[in-house]
Amino acid sequence: MRLIAVLFAGVMLLSAAAAPAKPVTPRAVVLNDDLKSPWGLAFLPDGRMLVTQKAGSLLLLDATGKRTLATLAVPPVAFRNQGGLLDVAVDPDYPREPWIYWTYAEQGSGAEKDLSGTAVARGRLIGDALTDIAVIYRQAPKTTGAGHFGARIVFRPDKTMYITLGERQKLDPAQDLDGTLGKVIRLNRDGSVPAGNPGVSKTRPEIWSYGHRNPQGAALRPGSSELWVNEHGPQGGDELNRVQPGRNYGWPKVSYGCPYGAPKGEACRYGGGTHEPAYEPPVSFWVPTSMAPSGLVFYSGRRFPQWKGDALMGALAGTAVWRVRLDGNREAAREALFGDLRERVRDIREGPEGYLYLLTDSGKLIQIRD
Repeated sequence: MRLIAVLFAGVMLLSAAAAPAKPVTPRAVVLNDDLKSPWGLAFLPDGRMLVTQKAGSLLLLDATGKRTLATLAVPPVAFRNQGGLLDVAVDPDYPREPWIYWTYAEQGSGAEKDLSGTAVARGRLIGDALTDIAVIYRQAPKTTGAGHFGARIVFRPDKTMYITLGERQKLDPAQDLDGTLGKVIRLNRDGSVPAGNPGVSKTRPEIWSYGHRNPQGAALRPGSSELWVNEHGPQGGDELNRVQPGRNYGWPKVSYGCPYGAPKGEACRYGGGTHEPAYEPPVSFWVPTSMAPSGLVFYSGRRFPQWKGDALMGALAGTAVWRVRLDGNREAAREALFGDLRERVRDIREGPEGYLYLLTDSGKLIQIRD
């Protein structure tokens, strides 16, 4: 009888372990509504937060997100339209290696004074100040205009980093392998080029993938080095892409989107819309109008078991958070969340305690909690 009881208890424990966790109802709490055009968010290991503001200020917030501890000095930025101070990331070996990395729109000088391009810089966070600041990478070439900088930073498990680079609204350079407009690149932490890049360009060994338009969200799929990005389409055609080395994602040769002002429908799609076999197709796309994706995270926390492994991204025009459920590398389902906030969601991150954090164009830091 005792053996039977033990076996029965073991079965009960296995059944309890196998039972799916109950969905948790999330709620949005505004932590801070005094930010000025925030763009990027990163967490230090102790819970403090780094927030970029487009005009050129990098804020160090306390772990509650409510109080500014310091404003960290960074090089001047080209603050105009979509340009300014953009993403921020923390060194994977912090605090032993206290480097902070950021992307920004950099104004040209001399003969290029009317041009700009995405740049990557880093500095050591010592106390409440950045030291040893250096620019480690510059997108090439600098060009006119003030749009489509891309600019997300994602660290891989091997401590190299991906940088997403927009095509600066110039279309064709996204296919030009002698430049880095409309590309994803992979760099070492000092800006040098690591071994193992796909080698699709003889002149630009940093290129990882190409044919991108304006990738403003980027994240690794949990448990892998696999990069996923979301990017803005033209009129419709926003995409969620699984980024594979050396692959061409089609812009501007092909898109499910249409030229601005075209009648809604399929006839106007760039290249007819069909990607395969020449170009990598998106995992998800939005038509006939754009929701304007920005920020991307794969949820891996314990607070919201119903989201485990899902891709979550902000939407600017769509004023929501989109959740995409995957079946392998295909979209299984998707839904828009938090549309009642009516906020242009600029960035989305998972905090160290498993809550989600949103930055909005209106200047809010919002915590999604249980």
